[in-house]
Amino acid sequence: MSEPFVRIEGVAKRWNGQLGVENVSLDIERGSFVALLGPSGCGKSTTLRLLSGLELPDEGNIRIDGNDVTLAAPSERNLSMVFQSYALFPHLTVAENVVFGLKVRRVGKVERAEKLHRALEITGLLGYEQRKPGELSGGQRQRVALARAIVAGQPLCLMDEPLSNLDAKLRASVRRDIKKLQTDLGITVIYVTHDQTEAMSMADKVVLMKDGHIQQVGPPQDLYYEPANTFVAEFVGAPPMALIEAAALTGFDNATRIGIRAEDVRVAADGQGRLNCTVADCEFLGSETFIVLDCPHTTGLTVSMPGLQHIPQGEAMSITFDDGALHFFDASGERIETDSVASAA
Repeated sequence: MSEPFVRIEGVAKRWNGQLGVENVSLDIERGSFVALLGPSGCGKSTTLRLLSGLELPDEGNIRIDGNDVTLAAPSERNLSMVFQSYALFPHLTVAENVVFGLKVRRVGKVERAEKLHRALEITGLLGYEQRKPGELSGGQRQRVALARAIVAGQPLCLMDEPLSNLDAKLRASVRRDIKKLQTDLGITVIYVTHDQTEAMSMADKVVLMKDGHIQQVGPPQDLYYEPANTFVAEFVGAPPMALIEAAALTGFDNATRIGIRAEDVRVAADGQGRLNCTVADCEFLGSETFIVLDCPHTTGLTVSMPGLQHIPQGEAMSITFDDGALHFFDASGERIETDSVASAA
């Protein structure tokens, strides 16, 4: 079995005793799109900086394309980076910004021109060559940063929250651009984000982090349908998975908490459901309305109903759900397989 394109083994980074990341191990295949996801301070940007060589680990090893780069300089790692802040030179034109790195490396004029044209064509920036960054929109500036990464021609591209400065419509557009670029160019992308929509829609593999530790690694659907613990369950999904204390339901003695997604909850006839709740809020989203419920021994309980729904706050609502839609967690928050819980029912 061949070695993965990127391998991180037991990496740790601390500052004055304060944890950055601890015991991070991760294999990344060539040509894949991997998202490092998590809340602020979880260690995702630190992991990216360790990969780039902007930080050096206190423990562990990092290998890229079979080479040990643990202590190598960023310039020796054969990678490009796209930053949140674009990092463009304001006094240079679009063309000059894109080929700046090629000039530093003394790439020939003809080759520079060919790579520039190709990168601007891919990013939809042909005709903008002579504009300065101040004359561009936020989305166009980010495309310039992408074009600069493309001309670098490196097989690995690291992206640190590149869309966080864009509005929602632009984010969706540039998100599609980035995914198409990655697919067309066949490069490996490691993408840091706190936005689960970006991670779930773009990545082949999602790495969810919390407090410097990896919580779960897998395809987006695995994190949604088979969360490894209650943190994953509550972080992934909009709305997040609701958690119910097992004592509120009968027949699940092996579990401490039970999870249920909003789409798996149904409204029952008054008093005929498995839980009796009151309506706390209605969130209309166009094609559906999320009804947020207050219910003893539960957190985040929500039911999804089609179209526009007007249900008064405080109105009673009885809900039900199938056992097959439930997720089970032990006292430490770790997932329990359904079979071991069902045996107690």
